[in-house]
Amino acid sequence: MKPVLLIVTLMATAMTFAQNAATPRTPVVRMAEVVIHGQYWQEYLEAAHKVAEQSVEKEPGVICIFPMQINDLPCTIRIVEIYRDTAAYQSHLQTPHFLEYKQGTLHMVQSLKLLDTTPLAPEIMPLVFKKHEHHTL
Repeated sequence: MKPVLLIVTLMATAMTFAQNAATPRTPVVRMAEVVIHGQYWQEYLEAAHKVAEQSVEKEPGVICIFPMQINDLPCTIRIVEIYRDTAAYQSHLQTPHFLEYKQGTLHMVQSLKLLDTTPLAPEIMPLVFKKHEHHTL
């Protein structure tokens, strides 16, 4: 490759990366409200823990999947889900670990409600996770 062509190609690539880095991404933040049939409670908890852990570890676009039990409501789970953007969320839905979780828990779920949200202060999100790096739970 001629030196001039190489320099032009490198400059074009660098400009593309700079434009992509400067383009703000809109995070996807969802809440899932899940009620589990009591006889499947422990089995569901294991599946939810597994998919949350695998999703955060394996998928760069999954920022957080955080399942929680509601103290006063037996067999009720809330899951906070945060994705880098819509593409990351759509990609997550196609992963083998999510599909295994979804198919494996269908019979366990009494009801499921998915709530799309609008973050009121998305600029704070990076600070929350940065703060967590310095503190352990």
